[in-house]
Order: sequence, then structure tokens, then C-alpha cells
Amino acid sequence: MTTPLAGITVLDFGQIFQGPYATMLMAKAGANVIKIEPPGGEPLRRRAIAQGEETTLPMAMLNANKRAVTLNLKSDRGRELLKRMVAKADVLLENFSPGAMDKLGVGYAVLQPVNPRLIYATGTGFGISGPDRDNLAMDFTIQAASGIMSVTGDPNGPPMKAGPTLVDFMGGIHLYGAVMTALFHRTQTGLGQLVEVAMQETVYPSLASSYDYFFRTGKTPPRAGNRQAGLASAPYNTFVTQDGHVAIHVVTEGHWQNLLKAMGRADLADDPRFSTNPERTKNMTETEALVTHWTSGLTKAEVVAILKRLKVPAAPVRNPVEVMNDAHMHERGMLQRVQHPSLGEVILPNSPLRLHGADRVEPVPSPKLGEHNMAIYGEWLGLGGETVEGLQRDGVI
Repeated sequence: MTTPLAGITVLDFGQIFQGPYATMLMAKAGANVIKIEPPGGEPLRRRAIAQGEETTLPMAMLNANKRAVTLNLKSDRGRELLKRMVAKADVLLENFSPGAMDKLGVGYAVLQPVNPRLIYATGTGFGISGPDRDNLAMDFTIQAASGIMSVTGDPNGPPMKAGPTLVDFMGGIHLYGAVMTALFHRTQTGLGQLVEVAMQETVYPSLASSYDYFFRTGKTPPRAGNRQAGLASAPYNTFVTQDGHVAIHVVTEGHWQNLLKAMGRADLADDPRFSTNPERTKNMTETEALVTHWTSGLTKAEVVAILKRLKVPAAPVRNPVEVMNDAHMHERGMLQRVQHPSLGEVILPNSPLRLHGADRVEPVPSPKLGEHNMAIYGEWLGLGGETVEGLQRDGVI
């Protein structure tokens, strides 16, 4: 089997979403990912335990194709075991608060001499330096601090967060990229390094249209609802249909001419109010009223079918259940139905990274807490079964 990260061993201290998503991408690329949790489980797993469950769908989604061990880093023996694993590993990834691993005595400065080839990746909210370093950071608070919430929501309403946990996952994507870059660097130098990703920094470029609005107008970027964030493109919005909404985004003048054909309004092709994008943005309300008049008499499927034929960017507004059953993504193997030992049949995502010519890793359900203690400690580290049982009795693992 040929997989890009075959032979790479990752020690995964990721928790909740950010870290686990980065290491899930590594596992799906063939890395040997060992998920390391405290004896009580990482926070996402503890949520399930508190509800009387063994796991949750997010836990299953983000920890497939990994092996799991428990380890108490507050004990001397636990720290010793980690150093033994580090000596054999390629990557250690964590997304604890800045300095948490240092306080436990197993930060980068301690582990780097154990294995100079180790890539130590840390994901935080605001970074491991700077005046905001120790601010508590969650997806929601980073959305607030980064400016995302200020430009999200109805123009006359309060700031709104984005529905999905975008910041955690953008952090995870960048963590993955940082580790891959460091692995490439290691092939050239033979040395590992410390790499870090701050969630706040990963989302700054995503507000490019809002920053452009400020540079064009000198005004604070507004909340634009479903309009283009910089209010520089029209029509760009969601439009009501007989059974929901569709999103339409006219990018080029060719798109606009084709939309006029779809609406049966070719007579407006030379109308100065709509002839160019700058004019349409000046007359945005009137432009949108034209489109709404057309879409409101059709279903989502009818609108999308017509615009697909005429090459105008459009899509139905779908709910998560509809997306989980998306025939396109199932056909491509991005979504897979997996029989999970705790949850039954679930739909899990594959890696969106496709390296043609390499084998895709088949899905393996997420492991139970400490499921591979014996395999990792007893066999990989060579401690033997009796020693592992003793470590479990003593609360070390």
C-alpha cells in the first residue's frame, strides 16, 4: 500500500476539534497516529461520558484511523513513558493552552534533546508569544476577537457568529500544513523544529473583502447579511423560492447577461442601472428585487437547473441532513457510511486531500479510550503485558 505519510509516527495530544482534525488528515494520509489522552479522556470524549455515552459523532469523525492510549503526564512515570515514545516518533502535536506542556515538564525544550528530528506542533488561540498569549481562546471567542462576528449577521441586527466552528478547523488545517512543511524541511536538514499556529492569525485573510471595503470607503465594514462582504458585487445574495432559498453570485458580465436570459428579461441588457457591476451595486435593492421576482415563482431545483444550464453560479441552500446524504460526495468517497461499534451506522468524512496515484486509507472507526494501551506500551515500547497492567493499576496510563 502506497500512502504519502507511511512510516511517519505522530503523537497526538489534540483535543476537541483543532488538533484532532490536523492529525485526522495525517492518519488518512497513512501516518501512524497515536492519540494520547489523560486517563479520564480528552474533553470531547468526556462530554460523551458525562451523557452516559461512550463517544459522540464529532469524536468519531475526527479520530478515525487512529490508535488510542492513556497517559498521566502529572506522574514521573508518565513523563518517562512519553520521552520513550518521543524517541521513536516523528511528530508531536498538541493544542493545549500556551505553556501547558512546559508546566508538565515535557515542553519542546525538554523533548527536543530526546529526539532532534522531532517536529513539535502547537496550536493556540493567539500564539505562544505576545500580550494576548494567555487569553482563553475558543472558536466563539476567536470569532469575536478576529472580526468575523462584526461582519456576520443582518445589517440591522447584532453581531453573529458563523454557524460552524470555522476557526477551530482553519486552525487545524494550518497545523497540518505547518507539520507537512516542517517534515519537508527535515528531509533537507535532518532536523525537526517547533512549529506553531495561532487561530486568530489563520482567519485574518478570510476578511479580505471587509478590509477592501474599509480601504475603498474609509468606513468600518458593515454586516452585510448574505450580500458580498465588501458590498462590491451584485447580485450576490440568497433569494426566496417556493420551497426555500437559493444562493446566486454573479461574478462576470457574462453571468449577468445569462441571468437576464434565464429571467426572461433580455430587454434589460442595456439598461444603464444594471449594465455593469458598479451600477448594479449602486442599485443593489432594485437589482435584487428583479431576481427575487423570478425565483419566487420557482422551486430551488428549478432555479438551479436553469442557471446550471446557462452557466450562472448558483446553489440551493441545503440543511446539514441533506448534505450528509449528498450523492456527489458519496460517489467521490468523501462521505462514507461506516459501522461504528458504539454509534451504529454513521456517515464519516474522508480526507478532502486527494493525491492521485497514492492509495486512500480505508476508514477505521475511532478507538475507545485507551484501546491500544497494550499494543503501544506492551509491544511498540516493549514493556510487556505485566508492566502495562501495573501501569494501569497505578494510574499512570
